Amino acid sequence: MDYEAVIGLEVHVELNTNSKMFCGCSTTFHAPPNTCVCPVCLGMPGVLPAINRKAVEYGIAVGLVLNCTISKWSKMDRKNYFYPDLAKNYQISQYDLPLAYGGWLDVEVDGRTKRIGITRAHLEEDTARNTHTLGGGDSGVDFNRSGVPLLEIVTEPDIRSAQEAYAYLTLLKQILSYLGVSDCNMEEGSLRAEANVSVRRVGDPKLGVKTEIKNVASFSGTYKAIEYEIARQISVLSRGESVVQETRGWDPDRGITVSQRSKESAHDYRYFPEPDLVPIAVNDEWVEKIRASLPELPRARKQRFVTQYSLSEYDAGVLTTTRAMAEYFEETVRAGAPPKPAANWIMGDLQALLTESKQEISSCRIAPSDLAEMIILIEKGTISGKIAKDLLPEMFATGSPPDKLIKEKNLVQLSDISELESIAREVIAANPGPAADYRAGKTKALGFLVGQLMKATQGRANPKLANELLIKELNKIS
Repeated sequence: MDYEAVIGLEVHVELNTNSKMFCGCSTTFHAPPNTCVCPVCLGMPGVLPAINRKAVEYGIAVGLVLNCTISKWSKMDRKNYFYPDLAKNYQISQYDLPLAYGGWLDVEVDGRTKRIGITRAHLEEDTARNTHTLGGGDSGVDFNRSGVPLLEIVTEPDIRSAQEAYAYLTLLKQILSYLGVSDCNMEEGSLRAEANVSVRRVGDPKLGVKTEIKNVASFSGTYKAIEYEIARQISVLSRGESVVQETRGWDPDRGITVSQRSKESAHDYRYFPEPDLVPIAVNDEWVEKIRASLPELPRARKQRFVTQYSLSEYDAGVLTTTRAMAEYFEETVRAGAPPKPAANWIMGDLQALLTESKQEISSCRIAPSDLAEMIILIEKGTISGKIAKDLLPEMFATGSPPDKLIKEKNLVQLSDISELESIAREVIAANPGPAADYRAGKTKALGFLVGQLMKATQGRANPKLANELLIKELNKIS
């Protein structure tokens, strides 16, 4: 291709503080409309905002993990524009002196590392939410979200494909979740990504005209929107036409971007310093205190899982996808479960149950210590793997420990030799064909007979012992 894409991303993250950015109202998402409001977040004349300290600390934490410089002196500004969801007709944001700037994040794409520059991470307040589903052509405005603290993270135009954009977004979301600064719920608008896309001739140092893509509700949607916009712009330039700088919305039903409005420039917003708020002064002691509180991040934790627990890169990667899953795994191992079986049960049967019930592992009713106990019982031979597979859904549904359910349902593995010998003889007598096949050298017939024995014991027979005793009994009979 003669063209290459140049992409920058803007990610808005709702910070999960208990109160809003400039007032004491609750940030609860599911509250009835316009119940978490006060004169400050409703933009009433004469009210005075006050900065949420926790939001500033969250912003510093994100800046640190994104390798940014933390500003010792930053300020809030007024971004002036009119829209129904903005009662004051201005948004309190940061313009020329952001909280953090000049960082980077390394992402893995097709086995190679790509460094994406972070221009800035700045604080601002969210707007209200417009509702157009009231019926009768009426619209409403819910101000519960107005004033919720946001951190906007802006990249350099270092991204060259939709794939790189997707890799950046997924890693950023993972890091933010590990930090605990946001729930990153895209469905509720806690994480919103906007892409600035342009194309240029390969080798041309001059940037092309960009369009901004909004209204994307998922990372997969962002991927598709970028792919479409790259192709659209190349088509426009190939026809000898010019790309128009504008804001375009993503229409997922049609799989296209559509023009919304001409793109504003910074001067259109008439930024000026917020006169009602003092500057944010950050000293080294405050920064180092926050740095010391940072959790182990996913990439470091993954490598530790490989070395400490002798797991494969793949297993370690899956187990560290979320902080909750990584901690669940480690608690299971600390409770006595061998690392590899613990990893297999968590990534396999337990994850299947979580997916089926649409739950996160943080809400799982099986305590890590109970999962560890079940795995230890398998290792000791008290229960078989098959029994455990039947037992785990019961534990998942009830939250009961394995020993209680094993006693209630009489699931202890059957290892009595004399009893198993008797059952083995009965199985052989009931299945003369497979027995004859085995004696004739068709060893696969043994698997069928073992299955019949397991069926006869309702899965309680020790599989290894059952196998041995069947062979012994088959060899006795000529």
